[in-house]
Amino acid sequence: MKLNDLFPAAGSTTAPKRLGRGIGSGLGKTSGKGHKGAKARSGGGKRPGFEGGQMPLYRRLPTRGFYNRFRTYYAAVNISSLDVFDDGATVNPEDLIIAGIIKNPLDGIKIMGNGEITKKLTVRAQKFTAAAKEKIEAAGGKAEVI
Repeated sequence: MKLNDLFPAAGSTTAPKRLGRGIGSGLGKTSGKGHKGAKARSGGGKRPGFEGGQMPLYRRLPTRGFYNRFRTYYAAVNISSLDVFDDGATVNPEDLIIAGIIKNPLDGIKIMGNGEITKKLTVRAQKFTAAAKEKIEAAGGKAEVI
């Protein structure tokens, strides 16, 4: 078999419309666009969402919420998930990513006090809740703010 022997299956392709090729073609003169009007013109038609001059739906609906681009977004980590580390280890944001506890550190990491910790760890993060700091120190570890 050669490349010049290949052809599409019967009925899988249709011939393109040959516009403006005489009255006998059925698509001559106005080329299937009718007479005048916006849709007959070059670049014609209405934009998506246009409702004939009525206020479009996307403008009638109220906007909800607000995204503050100056806010600091922290990745939250519960201390119960820190038990995967070895006793006496130092836990950094990089270690949390490698361990699969967080995927994206965002603007920083905040250690939350949910759960219990049984190992003595030195945890280094941007923020700690009071409960998290208390539980880490009660287990014999240290909470260091980066």
